[in-house]
Amino acid sequence: MPKDVKFRPKKILFTIGSPNQASQMHQIASMLPEYDCYFTQLYSKHPVIKWFMARGYLETTILSGEFRRKGDAYLQRHCLRNDYARSIYKHEYDLAVLCTDLLVTKELRRLKTVWVQEGMTDPVTPLGKWTRRFGLPPYFAKNTAFNGSNNVCDIYCAASPGYKEQFVRWGTDASRIFVTGIPNYDNAAAYLDNNFPYHGFVLVATSDIRECFNKDDRPAFIRDCVRIAGGRPLIFKLHPNEQKERAIAEIRQHAPADTMIFTEGPTDHMIANCEELITQYSTVVYTGIALGKKVHSYFDVEQLKKLAPIQNGGSSAAQIADLCRQYIEFSGTKEEFEKKAVIHKPTTISLHEPERKKDRYHYSD
Repeated sequence: MPKDVKFRPKKILFTIGSPNQASQMHQIASMLPEYDCYFTQLYSKHPVIKWFMARGYLETTILSGEFRRKGDAYLQRHCLRNDYARSIYKHEYDLAVLCTDLLVTKELRRLKTVWVQEGMTDPVTPLGKWTRRFGLPPYFAKNTAFNGSNNVCDIYCAASPGYKEQFVRWGTDASRIFVTGIPNYDNAAAYLDNNFPYHGFVLVATSDIRECFNKDDRPAFIRDCVRIAGGRPLIFKLHPNEQKERAIAEIRQHAPADTMIFTEGPTDHMIANCEELITQYSTVVYTGIALGKKVHSYFDVEQLKKLAPIQNGGSSAAQIADLCRQYIEFSGTKEEFEKKAVIHKPTTISLHEPERKKDRYHYSD
């Protein structure tokens, strides 16, 4: 009689960065129960980057500091397997699902790869233009302007047709890009049913501009928010990566005394209940646009409306998972897969949806 053959489920590694990215990857993984799913905070094995990390120079970046602490806490809270830098379980993976293509290690490039858009990309600065001109690594731009535009992953999952056009314009092959929508920004109407106790206010969602080593005249911005509010109640929701003590002190100095400040909390529920939304470079502006709010941004608002993630009733995670499933089981070349892949419209939302609603407090930014 033939010996029993043990079935080995294929293994998928998901990279995470911000709490929002962790949640999105969790939702996708929840739709792939037939595979062994593991997670890792974004990492690099480049000696120069490791040298900077060891000396604390990257504490405000996605690689380290608060981002890594929150990412690890998220994985622990949801009992997800953490294989940081592939150094814990030391598995050989069949697929990597990536939250950025700005920094992809050589070992991950050897795998089948699927990139998932997290949200808004940063503006292209003069430094970014020089980075492109001289062919430097995209992270030299010091922001996320070129995330999704580096053509190093096999499959790209974009938030909208507008973002697909942007990624193609900056260098990614159109044949690799599938418009799937993105989890957390694909069902804004669901946030209208909430328990946030305040209504009729102007909400300000700040960004971590200074923490990313860029200039931000925060006092002038706060005074402009006060002007826009025109006497209406003001609520500030700080970005999770901000130096909170400094930001709070500035708001206390330049805003009315009754201004409320939140460092944690359900940002989407705040947006659902506000009259007007003021942002800097925050992706949450798309929630405001989807809900028909009057919005302000450092970006051109009309352009943002063209880029806004498609609303598909919360099915983005399932669509991305279906692409992952098709690709991990495909035996041909990536070029052949790009021609044959089909985005199926799922009949159910993410299995993670109940946890997503409960956990929104932790990962909303």
